[in-house]
Amino acid sequence: MKKLHPESQMMSFGYKPELSEGAVKCPIFQTSTFVFQTAEHGKSFFELAYGLREKGINEEMGLIYSRLNNPDLEILENRLCLWDEAEDAASFVSGMAAISTTFMEFLKPGDSLIYSKPVYGGTDYFLNNILPKFGIKTIGFNTGVSNEDIIKTVKEHNCENTLAMVYIETPANPTNSLIDIEEAKNLAKYFSTDEKEVLLVCDNTYMGPLWQHPLKHGADLVIYSATKYIGGHSDIVAGAVLGNRELITRVKAMRTFYGSMASPYTAWLLMRSLETLQIRMEKQAKNAKKVAEFLFDHPSVEKVYYLGFLLGNDAKSHKIFKKQCKSAGAMISFDIKGGEKAAFKFLNILKLIKLAVSLGSTESLAEHPATMTHSDITTTEQNEMGITENMVRLSIGVEHYDDLIDDISNALNA
Repeated sequence: MKKLHPESQMMSFGYKPELSEGAVKCPIFQTSTFVFQTAEHGKSFFELAYGLREKGINEEMGLIYSRLNNPDLEILENRLCLWDEAEDAASFVSGMAAISTTFMEFLKPGDSLIYSKPVYGGTDYFLNNILPKFGIKTIGFNTGVSNEDIIKTVKEHNCENTLAMVYIETPANPTNSLIDIEEAKNLAKYFSTDEKEVLLVCDNTYMGPLWQHPLKHGADLVIYSATKYIGGHSDIVAGAVLGNRELITRVKAMRTFYGSMASPYTAWLLMRSLETLQIRMEKQAKNAKKVAEFLFDHPSVEKVYYLGFLLGNDAKSHKIFKKQCKSAGAMISFDIKGGEKAAFKFLNILKLIKLAVSLGSTESLAEHPATMTHSDITTTEQNEMGITENMVRLSIGVEHYDDLIDDISNALNA
């Protein structure tokens, strides 16, 4: 039998109905602990869980305790691997839990990290306010800067021997700026040695599992806020990290002691959402193209930040887009004429599109990055990153695009 496409495998991959009374869908295993058949089984399970021995051929990890493993989490993680063709995945209670656990596993006091700017506001805060408390130095670089200039900056900070991670978010939130993942990997390789490998970690939340696959372009780990496209219904908060088995085993070990894994119910909801991931995201992308084209021609709009408009405007970014992106996505930012006052008035008038943070869900959302998701970043840094006081960010949903355009038009005309 030929290999099934991911959208087909999402219906049943990793699940055995005969182990659950024949239920066509995986039940919610709402339990804290699991019964061992014998004491010997319990000993064997713990030996694997704590790395006291290697797993045998065709041996499966036994169920112990839901902080360690749970059927819902295991099946979810199997399915999360499909789109990105990852070896393993770890699910988390939130996107920030996924990000912070990854940082704390692979970084130690005395290490340094370089990261692309802008990144999600919560990530930026953790990089610049939490990691330094643990003796970890962080250095940001703006999108569009060459590897040569980044290497020079790292050396100026005397971090060439302490660099442990390159962290990128592409497309960037909220500007849709692109980072060449392959070039970022080359940067990590430049600072790697025989004793130390510098890891490349990529936040792929803006593209979701459908529109970009960072692991195929050199990333060692890919991170998602699964709250967004993967969850897709604004009813859960979750995160995920994907990569090779060796790295994810380390991530899961740290997750066990942080206790930051997703709950069985959250995992079950994410499995439900994965079944419709492709059709939702394809509809959102089609809607976003229509909305972006409308905004581009509107006299009240100064600039539109949309990946579909890169051709001719930015040759370098367009080259990156063609190499690693499979769609222009469903995220649009734009600068409205009239500054913050006009942006706020626009947001307050919207009816169908809801004024709320987050993204990637079935409903369309609008927010003001400078004073909301990225408010902790200084005004000077915001300006350097292209986050203006008149910027509005839109996450396009699955509504009819005519209705979305009418809602935007009414607000702009006001």
